[in-house]
Amino acid sequence: AALAQAQLVVWQHPLHWYGMPPLLKLWLDEVFAYGWAYGQGTQALRGKDLWLVTSTGGAAEAYHPAGHNRHFIDAFWPPYEQTAALAGMRFLPPMVLHGAHEVGDAEVAEHAAMFAQRLASYPDWPELADLPECPGCVVPESARPHDTLTR
Repeated sequence: AALAQAQLVVWQHPLHWYGMPPLLKLWLDEVFAYGWAYGQGTQALRGKDLWLVTSTGGAAEAYHPAGHNRHFIDAFWPPYEQTAALAGMRFLPPMVLHGAHEVGDAEVAEHAAMFAQRLASYPDWPELADLPECPGCVVPESARPHDTLTR
């Protein structure tokens, strides 16, 4: 019910093997259900914003074609972007703290203050003015397996 009433959905977690932690994935599997979050039936999340706030163990330089992660950090966003699109949500530019286990208290405090400021000023973020609404994805009913448990 809280998710259905929210305009901004924030997923805040450390990047775990280039994606979301297992418990968030389990939550996603349970909550973003076909017929409620996307697909035929109610689309309770359509028109909402999804904001990823994450941290990495590696330094920013590690997320570069010449770094040991071989890709820029935004190469790891497509699963998040597509999840948002499937539900008709707009995927906002992520907020990332790199090298979280190595940064000092001052940098963590600065990051936390920026996070709080962003939450307090939402939706009045300058970059949102030019960010288009998500058109969403049409999922044909035939693309979903039929529920054999209820027959």
